Amino acid sequence: MNTNPVFNRRHNHNNTPASITLIITNFIVFGVATQVLTSCTGIKSFYWVVLAGLAAYNFFTIRKYREEYDKPQVIAYVVSLVVMIGLYFALRYSQHC
Repeated sequence: MNTNPVFNRRHNHNNTPASITLIITNFIVFGVATQVLTSCTGIKSFYWVVLAGLAAYNFFTIRKYREEYDKPQVIAYVVSLVVMIGLYFALRYSQHC
């Protein structure tokens, strides 16, 4: 009788790379914070606290998985930051001020 399990659990969240998980987390937190904490009249001060927390999370995550960040991952990360700047303007000014 075979005692090996048929379905083995994968490690690291179904083997999703840490760089992709970081990018997805950035977009979710940034998008929700922009929608909730910005308006036509201004930006709430807690928005900057959220972005500072996100920057600290990015710093420590990149530092923890430093060996995983090759050239393609760094390019994808930088492109995602540029897209988030565009997302800021799209979300902030989509409120029809």
